Amino acid sequence: MHLPRSVRDADVAGKRVLVRADLNVPLEDGKVADDTRIRAALPTLELLFDRDAHAVTVCSHLGRPKGPDPKYRIEPVAARLRELLGDDDRLRVLENTRFDPRETANDPELARELAEGQDLYVDDAFGSVHRAHASTEGVAHLLPAYAGLLLERELQELGKLLEDPARPFVAIVGGAKVDDKIGVLRSLAERADVVLVGGKMAEEIRAEPIDVPVKLPDDVVAAAAFEADAEAKVVPADGVPEGWLGLDIGPLTCEGYAKRIAMAKTVFWNGPMGVFEWPRFAEGTLAIAWAVANADDAHTVVGGGDSVRAIEEAGLAARIDWVSTGGGASLELLEGKDLPGVAAIPPA
Repeated sequence: MHLPRSVRDADVAGKRVLVRADLNVPLEDGKVADDTRIRAALPTLELLFDRDAHAVTVCSHLGRPKGPDPKYRIEPVAARLRELLGDDDRLRVLENTRFDPRETANDPELARELAEGQDLYVDDAFGSVHRAHASTEGVAHLLPAYAGLLLERELQELGKLLEDPARPFVAIVGGAKVDDKIGVLRSLAERADVVLVGGKMAEEIRAEPIDVPVKLPDDVVAAAAFEADAEAKVVPADGVPEGWLGLDIGPLTCEGYAKRIAMAKTVFWNGPMGVFEWPRFAEGTLAIAWAVANADDAHTVVGGGDSVRAIEEAGLAARIDWVSTGGGASLELLEGKDLPGVAAIPPA
């Protein structure tokens, strides 16, 4: 795996540094609702200031605007960043990179505008390195480029799963579409001792088997309709009544999966086991969250927005060895794909 050179090895004293951070956080009523990603960006920024960088310019996307949109202005995020970092005159935060359509087109002219007046570039946005955008890939070819501390740690932690994981290695994969994750399922099946599958993906695989060895649920919580308060009952996974939907894994599956996880030495989890946003169909996802947190003898890694949210809502994040900030990026890395934002940085 390509490990890029680290900002730890960069001479930043007196330099003007452009940092691509991942400040893509949820907003509610114009305020930051969850500052996890902002906090994850702090170590790199603190290192730059501690090593006497002359100025630090931070850029990030926020949401998926189709152009300038007041709902996605970066200012509430910048305000929280300054609050956590301390008000330092050397810090400047640029407006949402995706307000400019040239960003996602990886336009060379925008990359030049971002690089202008800067001495070096640090990419610390692991959640965006699988995108070849102007601020994540284009600018890395115009300035001396380095990986930030978060990006470096993400690559190290996920790299352990690819290279020499302690065994037994148990992977748990959930979510909606098997087509989106078939590559990572195949990659994990080659490396893990077992791949446990849940969520709608399990139903899809049962209906249309794939050429990847995976363990499917034995029972599910079936619902008469896709509604939070629908009539529901536990049934065998292959016995869902006509017109009903499997919206969670059942208690037998929870118990069986938890036993596999308890024996593991390495655990990777990505994706919920059901529609966990609805409390009646959240028990399977929460059971997996607790099983992973209780796997004291294992190195545990959780990645993907919904899995991370489940871990955090259950108050278990501190008991996981590594909670990844990148869903799509972590899956593409585990699938063996090159990450454009990483490939653009010279090797260590």
